[in-house]
Amino acid sequence: MTNTHQTPDTRPLIIGHRGASAIAPENTLAAFKQALSAGVDGIELDVRLSREGVPVVIHDATLRRTGLSSGAVRQLGSKQLAQIDVGTWFNRAHPKFARDEYLEERIPTLAQVFDLMRNQPAIIYVEMKGEHDDATSELAHSVAKLVKSFNLYDRVVVISFNLTAIATLKKFDSLIGAGALFGSTQITSRNWREKILAATADCGANELLLHRLLARRKLLEKAHDAGLPVVVWTVDVADWVERARLLKLHALMTNHPAKLLAAR
Repeated sequence: MTNTHQTPDTRPLIIGHRGASAIAPENTLAAFKQALSAGVDGIELDVRLSREGVPVVIHDATLRRTGLSSGAVRQLGSKQLAQIDVGTWFNRAHPKFARDEYLEERIPTLAQVFDLMRNQPAIIYVEMKGEHDDATSELAHSVAKLVKSFNLYDRVVVISFNLTAIATLKKFDSLIGAGALFGSTQITSRNWREKILAATADCGANELLLHRLLARRKLLEKAHDAGLPVVVWTVDVADWVERARLLKLHALMTNHPAKLLAAR
């Protein structure tokens, strides 16, 4: 799925990774608002299921890092999760960017983020997290239902490292754009380029999302030949903007969208 608003002048698209996560607490409404105010073309976020199956926006399986508390996301209800402070850790870790209002930030639901983005033109990359195929199948179904209910078909791309989850999503609703994620460990296997492209095709993904170390010309040429837009993550160095133009990349994911937008 490609963005209809993309032109040669705006390529690559700049996507805020977990929002503007270099300057605001990741995966919070504050981080998404910061990214939008910078003028991003899209945001990326992580989603998991609460105990009762509500998609909530958080990267880790536990609350230890961003919630400064014990407990697994999957074992807590969405109302409990909505009370978790996910701003204090950021203020402590990044005093230069600390703000008092970040102490008010809580774990949002995916529905809350979709509501925030409803009247924005930006793309939303939704990364499905989950450790087991049965859990990601339930998550894929829940995400698909929300995309449909908010009618965000033209703006959402659902992505995952778990390509079984992508295939499941496509079975639920083939109209939803999807992307296959690949990390740098792929590079150690034989015929890694061919394996990446074959796996992307097999799961029905519309986009290819590569760790920056995988963004090599031969693979990119093969992806372009296959009609796959390529997104590279996560890059915070402004030099990547010109490199992306030369390599004809579709988008860059960055923790520092304002910096890359200025370079573009």
